[in-house]
Amino acid sequence: MYITPIAPAATLVVSCLTMFLVGTELFILSPLLPMLAVDFGVSPTLAGWCVTTFSLAYAATAPLLGYVADGIGRRRVLICSLLVLGAASLLTAAAPNLPWLIVARTFAGVAAAGVAPSIYALVAAAAPSDRRAAWLAFSVSGLLVSLPLGAAVGAEVGIILGWAWVFVALAALSLIFAQLNCCIWPYERRRAEAFEVPSDLLPRAVLLRRLMPTIMWSTSLYGVYTYLGTGLNSLAFSPGQVTRAILCYGCGAVAGALIGGRLADRLGTKFIAGASFAGLCGGLLLLRLALCGGVFVELALGLSSAVAQLFFPAQQAGLARDFPTHSGTVLAWNNSALFLGIALGSLIGGKAASVGGFDTTLAISAVVALAGCAINGIVVPLAGETELQRRNFGVSSHSANTRQSLMRWLRHVVQRGGQVWPR
Repeated sequence: MYITPIAPAATLVVSCLTMFLVGTELFILSPLLPMLAVDFGVSPTLAGWCVTTFSLAYAATAPLLGYVADGIGRRRVLICSLLVLGAASLLTAAAPNLPWLIVARTFAGVAAAGVAPSIYALVAAAAPSDRRAAWLAFSVSGLLVSLPLGAAVGAEVGIILGWAWVFVALAALSLIFAQLNCCIWPYERRRAEAFEVPSDLLPRAVLLRRLMPTIMWSTSLYGVYTYLGTGLNSLAFSPGQVTRAILCYGCGAVAGALIGGRLADRLGTKFIAGASFAGLCGGLLLLRLALCGGVFVELALGLSSAVAQLFFPAQQAGLARDFPTHSGTVLAWNNSALFLGIALGSLIGGKAASVGGFDTTLAISAVVALAGCAINGIVVPLAGETELQRRNFGVSSHSANTRQSLMRWLRHVVQRGGQVWPR
């Protein structure tokens, strides 16, 4: 379903800023954890549960909210989720103890799970077919910019005014962006065409296979990023050097996402995703050599991050293309796969670091990226091959005929009766 935005330029800017808000909600707790631990009288490890519950709530509820958005309207779910996110931020600011904080961040994770997939689905539906990946990449860039910018600014505000005021500001921004998104996205009229593929006939086996590259990518990438600061400290990097290295990493990520969207539109989503996997493998090995030699570390970090971020907009554009009537649900599942890979990467990277140090983490993550390149080549179809892919993955001709008959019957009922679904 194509959605005509009221102002395309404003749509992209507001979508990017909304994702910046979601990313800041996700990344801000990491620099604020020492303050939270002191205020609540707990260890930083125990305070870190507020980060864990946010991520788990996001991963668990994103598919459900994506399904709801496909049913009742993505604009409606987006605005309601932003309002809930603002309320959760206020509850966070008012938290008197750690259990209250954990519950508030759980609600924030649920709300964020409704915001991000809805934004991605709306942008994918509004974008011209030949620029879909570029539009999605611009929206994703807001999430990436929040890593070096949003978290850093929030940390400074927390030091000066106190951590609670950070979440008061985020609550105010949530309300502002709810109003802006309400203005830029037109009301979605549910039409008969929206029911061409019933939800219970979503090819789950195909979807599961299509999400495997996302899991492999995030496992490889975040297995390294989670322990990047610790690994650099173990190699006698000063705090200033670590800060510069992470800044280069963040800048490379933003550049890679923006470039990746344009390349995916021109060269194909499957090709760019595979090239990203291969480049990530090579980049991690190059980073290992740079760390051993003690030279060009920032350059190697920036290059590996930029090449890695080519993947995500290409994967999203491919999913939106192959599942057009279920893009909200599918992109929500893709976000859950992303968070699952982050959790796996943290576990694998931590185990590798404890056994052989950060060099081992880099080597294992490179192997995971290489395996992801092979999986991407197997499970992702070329443009226009969706039905062939479904047959190859076990959807029988009998099932296809049954589905086509059901679709014809539904269209006939809608055309003759006109009362089954409101126009």
